[in-house]
Amino acid sequence: MTETVTRPKHAGSSASAGPAPLGERPVDGRCTGTPPDVAAELLDRQTRALFGRAVGWVPAPALQLAWLDWSLHLARSPGKQYALWQQCVQQFFRLMPRLQPDSARPTADPNLVGDPRFADPDWGRWPFSLLRDAFFQTQSFWQSATTGLDGVTPHHQHMVSFAARQWIDMLSPSNCWWLNPEVLRAMMETGGRNFVEGGRRWLDDQQEVLAGYSPRTSPQRCVAHYVGQRVAITPGRVVYRNELIELIQYAPQTTAVWSEPVLIVPSWILKYYILDLSPHNSLVRYLVEHGHTVFMVSWKNPREDARNFGLDDYLERGIFDAITRVCQMSGASSIHTVGYCLGGTLLAIGAAALARDSRTSLRTMTLFAAQTDFSEPGELGLFVGWSELADLDALMWDQGYLDGRQLARAFQLLHSRDLIWSRMMHEYLLGEHTKPTDLMAWNADTTRLPYRLHSETLRELYLRNALAEGRYHALGRAVALADLRLPLFVVATERDHVSPWRSVYKLHLLSRAEISFLLTSGGHNAGIVSEPGHAGRSYRLSTRGKDAPYLDPDEWHAQTPAQEGSWWPRWQNWLVAHSGDRIAPRAMTTESGLCDAPGTYVLEP
Repeated sequence: MTETVTRPKHAGSSASAGPAPLGERPVDGRCTGTPPDVAAELLDRQTRALFGRAVGWVPAPALQLAWLDWSLHLARSPGKQYALWQQCVQQFFRLMPRLQPDSARPTADPNLVGDPRFADPDWGRWPFSLLRDAFFQTQSFWQSATTGLDGVTPHHQHMVSFAARQWIDMLSPSNCWWLNPEVLRAMMETGGRNFVEGGRRWLDDQQEVLAGYSPRTSPQRCVAHYVGQRVAITPGRVVYRNELIELIQYAPQTTAVWSEPVLIVPSWILKYYILDLSPHNSLVRYLVEHGHTVFMVSWKNPREDARNFGLDDYLERGIFDAITRVCQMSGASSIHTVGYCLGGTLLAIGAAALARDSRTSLRTMTLFAAQTDFSEPGELGLFVGWSELADLDALMWDQGYLDGRQLARAFQLLHSRDLIWSRMMHEYLLGEHTKPTDLMAWNADTTRLPYRLHSETLRELYLRNALAEGRYHALGRAVALADLRLPLFVVATERDHVSPWRSVYKLHLLSRAEISFLLTSGGHNAGIVSEPGHAGRSYRLSTRGKDAPYLDPDEWHAQTPAQEGSWWPRWQNWLVAHSGDRIAPRAMTTESGLCDAPGTYVLEP
């Protein structure tokens, strides 16, 4: 017997109940007040929107306040100044013996581990070793100077440290052709052709930038990976469509399937096929080949006319509609649900709302790199503050959406060493060609974010942390993650700059349900796309029983041994353990006008 998810009528924002903070305007962009006040507010918004276009996610006032906060507290801390002076003196005397050519030594400096800019063996020879060591000593000094200063707000301290790191990385000797031994060697070997080829690539990149594309992941760089031809090719069909989603059902690959289907909810920030890349690393294909009936939500790429779609709309017309359709089409009374990144956050809100209303349509919930507590969002939090939001909100209000390319700039800054400077060195100075990959193709396929949706996400989840603190209202009523009682499988990644694993782990504090927590190697995307056979993969996994005592993340890490290989089989076995009998697969039925996977929404530019 199928179950339809009923939803209460609602109006307005999904924001928490109660009076709005002083100076906050309606999130849908309407101006209120007398005509002079409206005109003044419109002028302010348009001005902030111009600044938002010019400087992106880190507006000058926020950075200036951070530097002022740090410098004033440093001026009042003679002990800190003395410690920094001592560090300078010690670094100077450590560097002095290396001024002589005979001090050349190809040492394995611990600072160099994991830094590809200095991987070439010639960086261990004089005088390049001197430049390298001086660079790392400078980096170490500024790390000490911008951290551990009492009185500076954590947000300002992180911003100053981040800004200092950006400047130091920009001034790295690896970025200068006349100081980089790898580039000098290439120049000698090619007779300077590396600069000619690099210049051509630079000109190509400028054309792509003028066309509005990112030079690293533009369609031209990813031409070999077309959606529906090289990626997102697992056989399936769109079985439902509304103004926000297409629901894809994948064709069964086995003669019998588990009775509970799997519904996957990706993030709306990028396209769904991160979980259905090439056949060898497609999580969707892996599931259907192991006897699961899989449904996938494909979000529509919104334009200006979707500016007032908010979190409630995405919850109601996205997740709840998808759950209802999956139950109807599969004949299942309960289903497995999976959410990735912000899709997982929205799924957790939906699951809590269903538990609040005593609905039982969910058998389990799995979260991939999804935060439910945003008090420590990692380096992404550097771009999310009230000052930063003022300019960004005005920019989104003016456009009606946030363009994916604008969002990509923030993510590039988080990994500027690899995504900006190392790429520029290899492509412009060495003249090397970066071979496109399926993951690069997916990363290039950006989406837009509706004004109201993104504004509510930043305000309610990131800034107010309303979900974790029990102040978030979904469809007009409060939801609490403490109401969750279904089994949970939570996946976090070790090097996640979007959803740090200790932040993801905080779900243990918010729910007393059974939680199987898995920490895998890799980053936010590569850690999830971790197919069997992928070299160098490992993970840690343990289960906390329902109502069991809390274990802090560091203790959990120390007590949970690492295991080699992909985590996909362990999760798939967990799904089987929480499934019923195997049944014959049901034929796919679709409404008229629908099409084969990957559908139409994912192809919209």
